Amino acid sequence: MNWLSGFFGDPANWSGPDGIPARLLEHLEFSAAAFLIAALIAVPLGMLVGHTGRGALLVVVSANAARALPTLGLLVLVVLLIGVGTVLPVLVPLVVLAVPPILVNTYEGVRGVDPDLRDAAYGMGLRGRQVLLRTSVPVALPLILLGLRLAAIQVVATATVAAFVGLGGLGRFIIDGLATKEYPSVIGGAVLVAALALAVQFAFTAIDRIAVSPGVRARPGRDTEIAR
Repeated sequence: MNWLSGFFGDPANWSGPDGIPARLLEHLEFSAAAFLIAALIAVPLGMLVGHTGRGALLVVVSANAARALPTLGLLVLVVLLIGVGTVLPVLVPLVVLAVPPILVNTYEGVRGVDPDLRDAAYGMGLRGRQVLLRTSVPVALPLILLGLRLAAIQVVATATVAAFVGLGGLGRFIIDGLATKEYPSVIGGAVLVAALALAVQFAFTAIDRIAVSPGVRARPGRDTEIAR
């Protein structure tokens, strides 16, 4: 507790380019950019594959293969290939990390919609994209949001790797603190990352309550993570 009070109670840690507000903003920028790119890739692809059933095996296998890639190792590889100086070396591994949970949960959510419900939609005159967007997606929304939530938490927690390539973010407190043996900085940085991950968790819980229909929310087992 003394280390925490020493870190958070030091006015120097709350101002300037190396202060907590500036590092938090940098961390949020990395995380938000990677999460947005991953969502733009994985959500439409997961919807399409779940709706048509085409390429399902390839999608699931590719997603699981991406999960097995070590984030730090991929970061080092990207740095060796394109160098440093931009945020791209950080965005690539973070996007690769975020795509699988979004893709698999979106695919499973759309694929798992009751066929009778789809048939009823077709019987009402809806076709193709209309059935997907008006019928399948609202029912699959809990799993889609679950995938987005898992990806967002993973990205926020892993964005600390930006410090390994000289970029900012909350990882600077951890990496620089370890290098200089300033352990209050290490612990303070870890607490900030954990608090940010919890904030993301609460934010998605609120979004879930607002966006998901009460009837869909009441379905049993809807919060079960899709594991492959």
